[in-house]
Amino acid sequence: MTRHENATRRSALIIATLTSFMTPFMGSAVNIALPSIADEFEMGAVTLSWVATSFILASVVALVPFGRLADIYGRKRIFTYGIFSFTLSSLLAGFSTTGPLLILFRVFQGIGGAMIFSTGIAILTSVFPARERGRVIGINVAAVYLGLTLGPSLGGFLTTHLTWRSIFFVHIPSGVLIIWLIFTRLKEDWADAAGESFDFVGSLIYGAAVTILMLGISKLPTPMGIGITVAGLAGILAFVKWEGRTAQPVFEIGLFTANRTFALSNLAALVHYSATFAVTFLLSLYLQDVKGLSAQSAGLILIAQPFVMAVFSPFAGRLSDRIEPQVVASIGMSVTVIGLGLLSTVRAATSMGQVAGYLVLIGVGYALFSSPNTNAIMSSVERRYYGIASGAVGTMRQLGMMISMGIVTSIFAMLLGRVRISPETTASFIKGMGWAFMIFTVLCFAGIFASLGRGKIRSAERPA
Repeated sequence: MTRHENATRRSALIIATLTSFMTPFMGSAVNIALPSIADEFEMGAVTLSWVATSFILASVVALVPFGRLADIYGRKRIFTYGIFSFTLSSLLAGFSTTGPLLILFRVFQGIGGAMIFSTGIAILTSVFPARERGRVIGINVAAVYLGLTLGPSLGGFLTTHLTWRSIFFVHIPSGVLIIWLIFTRLKEDWADAAGESFDFVGSLIYGAAVTILMLGISKLPTPMGIGITVAGLAGILAFVKWEGRTAQPVFEIGLFTANRTFALSNLAALVHYSATFAVTFLLSLYLQDVKGLSAQSAGLILIAQPFVMAVFSPFAGRLSDRIEPQVVASIGMSVTVIGLGLLSTVRAATSMGQVAGYLVLIGVGYALFSSPNTNAIMSSVERRYYGIASGAVGTMRQLGMMISMGIVTSIFAMLLGRVRISPETTASFIKGMGWAFMIFTVLCFAGIFASLGRGKIRSAERPA
């Protein structure tokens, strides 16, 4: 390995790790600030959920197209656009004067996040050999969980002492620093599909279908919600049909139909994120609105899960370089099932220690699952598909988050309507939270079988 290659690898890891910290930090910090945002803008539970959901929806819509664009026009270029967009929209979100305006800027943040999510892992996979992939992915995932770790505690501190707006403003200097590092340290662009065409029609069908599907889920179980959800599913089927007929599709459907490891690893990721993302959202509301804790105190309890994830993820990544990801990830998902099952028993009288213990258990399971599963996905495809595969990793994560929030939104709509959480609605909120955690437990249990069925990647690994 030459000195230039070594410098490129080190720079890519530093930049990808910094951005992997920044985006989840924002998400977890915003979650802890939701009650304060609701107070200022007088938002009900369902509308408030869109502060989180709007970012996720925009990311899901944009991830697949930007993953493909990165393969064609350069991963560094799209990555840079993403950091710039994320930083600018953070500034605008901090100056929001109404709830709808904040949700709009969160959409712009989600688009910038999609450019980051669809390229970060692809860049690392482009510069590091297969034998080191699990290690660097583990470091990258640890940065994600470090962001999740500091998000609730620092977000709670900022919300308590400097208002929720400061959560958005703190990203401005870090965004500028990352842009400077990209221009001064990262010289190559990695466009392995350069010259190929971009499927605009497929991108439009995909974006419309996912948007309609999410809107439908948010209105369930009303007749209108059912109708819109069915329309969204029909749109997804139309997208799959279109991609199968297109010479150079925005998403290579064949990766799902002919590559069992890729398909089942992505399915396992979708299920896992669907079952776990709303945990912080629900417990943030529970700790502050039911237990009466301040945002800062709630953040200190919620820190338990991501802290454990950050500690164990590098270990899990290195382990997946030696042991089949199929084994490590499946054990991790099994541990998560136990943690979710225990959370479904949480009531108003449950102790803080019990809640923190359940979060630790989920953190261990999450860490053992995430890095090995990502390693399996990226190691199962050829170089020219790295952007698409990285986009798939991000899409499964964001789509899973969207489904997770959709489930919670639907339950809140049934039990709470559009009223704010208050002492009068506490019983309904706890009942809904229990329903959500039971659904998540069943989902995650089913995902174990997808994880086990993916097969081994050692014999199926493509040349790097």
